[in-house]
Amino acid sequence: MSNGGEIMERSPDEQAIEKIDYAKDQVIGAISETMDLYGVTPSVGKLYATMYFKGRMNLDEMREELEMSKPSMSTSVRKLQEIDMVKKTFQRGSRKHTYMAEKDFFRSFMSFYCKMWEREVKMNMEAIYEADFYLKEVMEDQYCSQEMRDEANEYYQMLESSKIYYHWLERLVESIRNESIFDFLPKHE
Repeated sequence: MSNGGEIMERSPDEQAIEKIDYAKDQVIGAISETMDLYGVTPSVGKLYATMYFKGRMNLDEMREELEMSKPSMSTSVRKLQEIDMVKKTFQRGSRKHTYMAEKDFFRSFMSFYCKMWEREVKMNMEAIYEADFYLKEVMEDQYCSQEMRDEANEYYQMLESSKIYYHWLERLVESIRNESIFDFLPKHE
């Protein structure tokens, strides 16, 4: 760069800032692209990743940093709160709500996936128990043809087999919640 004919070199600190910003941008980009696993859009992922590096932020700071509208920012923060990726914090002397990103990826993973798996188990097991009732009725109805009773029995057996998976999933969730999973799959530094 020139300044009145002189070549200006960047200081080591300026070079360091550029490298740090590049490194953060790489991680922010990767996080924002993979947040679809948590059911959010890349823009919501970018907000989370930005908050991860910035620390505590209010909606105005987020809006300014990401150049998004305040309503869009508010909706994004609410979505991140729903999946336990962001927490509302209290900042003494400020009337604005501030938020902080969850920085423990283990906690985020455990919270989100345990909720999803518990939902899967609950919904599917309720449906299976209800289906079992009707299938047993058909299987025990002597007025139905053997063909219909056999078909009901086939579906009943399929559903019985699926219960193995759902009970396993319940145990997986429990092992994650009580952290006994780390006995089998330890965290390594």
